[in-house]
Amino acid sequence: MRLGIFRRKFKVLLSVSGLAVMLAGCNDKPAEQAQDRPVLVATVHYEADVPERSFVGTIRPRVESDLGFRVAGKVARRLVEVGQRVEPGQPLAVLDEVDLKLQADQSEAEFRAATGVVAQAVAAETRAKELKARGWSTDAQVDQARASADEARARLTRAERAVELTKNSLSYTTLAADARGVVTATLVEPGQVVASGQAAIRIARIAEKEAVVAIPETLVQRARSGEAHVTLWSEPGRRYAAKLRELAPQADAATRTYLAKFTLPDVGEDVQLGMTATLILADTGGEKVARVPLSALFSQGDKPSLYVVDASGAVSLRPVTVKAYETNDAVIGGGVEEGARVVALGVQKLDPAQKVSVVASLAF
Repeated sequence: MRLGIFRRKFKVLLSVSGLAVMLAGCNDKPAEQAQDRPVLVATVHYEADVPERSFVGTIRPRVESDLGFRVAGKVARRLVEVGQRVEPGQPLAVLDEVDLKLQADQSEAEFRAATGVVAQAVAAETRAKELKARGWSTDAQVDQARASADEARARLTRAERAVELTKNSLSYTTLAADARGVVTATLVEPGQVVASGQAAIRIARIAEKEAVVAIPETLVQRARSGEAHVTLWSEPGRRYAAKLRELAPQADAATRTYLAKFTLPDVGEDVQLGMTATLILADTGGEKVARVPLSALFSQGDKPSLYVVDASGAVSLRPVTVKAYETNDAVIGGGVEEGARVVALGVQKLDPAQKVSVVASLAF
């Protein structure tokens, strides 16, 4: 269709050029120089012979984790809702602290009692050593005093650790975010009694996002070695580079496809989780070919050739290798360089010694 439009423009241009020559003849003024022949050119572009394949996927976070309390208790407050963004250290939910505060008070009291016992045991050990030095005590009494003092010190250490544990448990009543992200699920409500480690809030980290797609077994190798990029349905004109991060080692039992996850290092905050994306895979190892209009081929029984136009308007005939013939195009494998401009119409009337004037350019 595009070629037909340019053919009509080309005919109109030739008619205008002929009219100008007739007018010049009527005025009996010889032309100072011959006019260049107007031509339509096509720009050569090489690409992989294997066509690109596209797959529909979704945008997912690379890390999504369920956070839970490290102690059991009754949920007093939930401080976040689904969809809310959170920062590291931000409180998400709080447990009732009454029982844990009582345990903390109990451990503090045991620590003070153990401190007094240690002081008494150390004093008894000191007196036993002094009496032994004066000959008023036996070795057994000294050993007994020393053992009592060691036991008192151990009890003090245990009471000290109990105080630290109860303080930690008291701090665990506040569930805080461990990274920047967004809340994707709230699994607890105020008044609910939860166990230690039970999932309470689900957080998706938004620092790293990826596209998740299902790859058929025939394209697994291309997914590993080929180039990939992603477009969003919300922004069809924008492409994001993608890199394979994970490929399932086993096919899905129902669909017989392999789940693939492609990281998207260039996406920003505008790309939301759950968006629909199109992943495009291209084979980088395939042969490069270019497509030119069939009307651009020039052949007189020998190898097909193309007329290449340089910057000055001069044309040169270049032999090319034709890989295949399609409905409107010819697939060539070489002979002309990338970006070369070739005459797309009227090549049978061209002369290599003749200069041309480009009136339109068409990229293939």
